[in-house]
Amino acid sequence: MNHLALIAKTQTLIAAGDIVGAESALVELADAEGDSALMVVLDLLPAKDILAVIREYDNSKESVVNLLVTPEQFARAVVIEKQYKDLTRTHLRGMMNSIIFREDADPLEFLNAIGDLEGGSEALADYFTEKWDRIEAFAFNASFDAMKDTGELISRADMQARAYERPQVERDDIADRDWMEMAWLLRYEIPDLFIEMLTVLRAKARAHDLGLGLEESDDEDFDEDDGKVETGQTDRGKATPVARDSDEESAI
Repeated sequence: MNHLALIAKTQTLIAAGDIVGAESALVELADAEGDSALMVVLDLLPAKDILAVIREYDNSKESVVNLLVTPEQFARAVVIEKQYKDLTRTHLRGMMNSIIFREDADPLEFLNAIGDLEGGSEALADYFTEKWDRIEAFAFNASFDAMKDTGELISRADMQARAYERPQVERDDIADRDWMEMAWLLRYEIPDLFIEMLTVLRAKARAHDLGLGLEESDDEDFDEDDGKVETGQTDRGKATPVARDSDEESAI
């Protein structure tokens, strides 16, 4: 099948809400012409269309798209997932776990690719939103047991000082292919990204407590010593995905 024709067909199906049909079209290409042909098409598809397919993960079956998406393609999709406004973050956590911890993957390649993009730290913070208190505990004392709320948060300077200390818990002990393992990898393998993610996560928690959206809280200057942070310059990422002309009308 002509690749451009397949891309047009896939985008039409996605725009119509037929995500299953879009994925089937991509799978048919892989079956007929091999994985390399599908990888070429994925590289040409806009990030929003790849996202539309991979966020509808299904734990009961393996998706060839999820198996072949590259760290860079995945990162570009992850940073725009917030446009779906899924307050439960269910789809975000599901697709991140299924792809970052897939059998042939190096999780650090995916996490670094996310961290290198503008919005990457925010996407990771969204992933951990439901576990904020336990991530704070992990940053504070390397334990995932939630601490008593004393209002005390570890400072950024202290986190940086502890960045390369020996882990108190080994990865194998918490290898759940879920949020604990993700947090462990960030803290001990990519500590700068862990710090930036937690900075954003704190801002989101503060905004929630104040009844604000994050966009409103970003305008306030927060004193970090009080556990309140300013998020204007938090992202490690400096590269913003460049939208193709076909990205202008989003299926999201």
